[in-house]
Parts: sequence; C-alpha cells; structure tokens
Amino acid sequence: MELHVRYEGDDDPEKCTARKLARFDLATLHRSDRATPRGIVLNPHAERALSPADRPADGRNDADDGDGTDTDRDGDAGGDAGRRTQGRAGILVALDCSWESAGEKRFTLPGAHRALPYLVAANPVNFGRPLRLTTVEAFAAGLTILGERDHAERILAKFTWGETFLELNDEPLRRYADCADSGEVVAVQQEYLDR
Repeated sequence: MELHVRYEGDDDPEKCTARKLARFDLATLHRSDRATPRGIVLNPHAERALSPADRPADGRNDADDGDGTDTDRDGDAGGDAGRRTQGRAGILVALDCSWESAGEKRFTLPGAHRALPYLVAANPVNFGRPLRLTTVEAFAAGLTILGERDHAERILAKFTWGETFLELNDEPLRRYADCADSGEVVAVQQEYLDR
C-alpha cells in the first residue's frame, strides 16, 4: 500500500515523523491538496471508522465505499466524489500537521475519510495519550487494520519507540483487524472506552 502525506509543515521538523518517512522513501509528501492522490484519508473527524472492509480488493479502488462512490468527509457522496480510482494500488493518506491546528476544516482531501479507532500513542511527545498519534503511528495503525502488519512494522522500525506502539496496542489492533466492518470496529472500540 502506498503512503502519502498532505504535509503542512507547521510542526517541529526534528520531531516530524512524516519527514522521516519521506527521507527513507517510505512515504511521499505533498504540499497541496491538489497534488495529494485520492485514497483512504485518515481523518480523526470522520464519521466512519477504518475497518478491514476498506482494504483495497484486487489492487483496485482504495477510496470506495462499496457502492461505486467515494464518501466525502461528512459521509455524503457528492461533488466529484463519485469518481472511482481503478487500477491503482491501495493508497493511504494522512494529514501531517500539529495537533493544535488539526481542526475538522483542515481535512478537505478527496477520498474515503476514515477515523482510526481508540489507540494509545507511544511517541515521546504524547506517550500514553489516547488518540494523539503521530503520522507514522496513524499509518501503522491503518496498515495493521487493513491487514498489512509487516508494512506497519517496517515503517515503525525507523523510530526507537516504534515497536512500543505495536506492543501498547497489540490487543486492540489485532481485534480491529479481525472485524468485518466499521460497525464492528466501533463496537470493539467501545469496550476499551468503557474500561
């Protein structure tokens, strides 16, 4: 699965996990929405959770909701969202910006917007904080849920704390990856939220 980042550049470049991924040719940075390819957009404000049902089938459409259309950030099909991206490998897209500026209005990228379920950060800045993931943690979580754990391990290997992310979240990631759809992911997530 290809990893693409809509890069804002408003965080500390020394701590930026997206820039490090790009330095190792593990992700591609894009400076504009227009340059960023359509794909599954990891969006903490999305109404639907990422699930194995979002996995690209036969390398075809990575941004399809199963009915031949993409879903925009509000969950509604519309605009040019009905356009399919066929014949391309799966694409996972993340917005890299500081958490202070990560408001809903920033997530205007085209594609199928999906929220990651409950996970705990392992990065040094937000260690132990739920849902405060870096770009590499978000990619690793998305890849694991979509059945590409080996790819997740490869990108996390570039970070001293990368393995810790998978260890802290091993049980929930495995359970999310075993779900059939977004509804099941939300149900599993609720079990962790109720603890």
